[in-house]
Amino acid sequence: MDSDLNSLDFAFIGGALCLDFANTADWHASPQPRERLKHIADLLIWGRMAGLLAEAEVQAMLQSSEYQLQKAHIALKRAIELREAIYHIFVRHIRGENPSQAEIKSFNAMLQRALCHLHLLPEGAGFVRCWEIGGEELERVLWPVAWSAAELLTSDLLGRVGQCADDRGCGYLFLDTSRNRTRRWCSMEGCGNRAKALRHYARKS
Repeated sequence: MDSDLNSLDFAFIGGALCLDFANTADWHASPQPRERLKHIADLLIWGRMAGLLAEAEVQAMLQSSEYQLQKAHIALKRAIELREAIYHIFVRHIRGENPSQAEIKSFNAMLQRALCHLHLLPEGAGFVRCWEIGGEELERVLWPVAWSAAELLTSDLLGRVGQCADDRGCGYLFLDTSRNRTRRWCSMEGCGNRAKALRHYARKS
């Protein structure tokens, strides 16, 4: 296995599950994005870090993937397709553009698969939604991601989705919860600090 369960460090700055998943490619807005989901293990580790999978589930699914190589390949391929569809749909909305038919078709394909595994259960005086648990379904981590994107795309918060303004093409997406909707950077510790330093240097020059 090429991925170390303790070596990956994904960014969770999006403010929504689907945006964090869209950010699993670095420099997404640059000519040369850097893929972080290179192996099925990377996807499962992200799922654990996102709180979608327990450690024991990740271990069981990794073992399963070792003798289900074709299923692992398909799951990873679908994960990247879903990620790209989510990313481009949101980016196009930010730019005031319509998504392509291919992007919508790709997203809807995963959303339809996800909804087959969504259940309603009674809880207290009401009801809750829940996803199927257990088993070794490698795509399980994608179901709540697709649902998260569908919810955000149809909510009043859609207008608050932004993209990092870093001029190198960071591309990270985020939910702008600032009072005046003034957030411009994925984080002030990263791209924000660089922009601040560049402005300071320009003033000194």
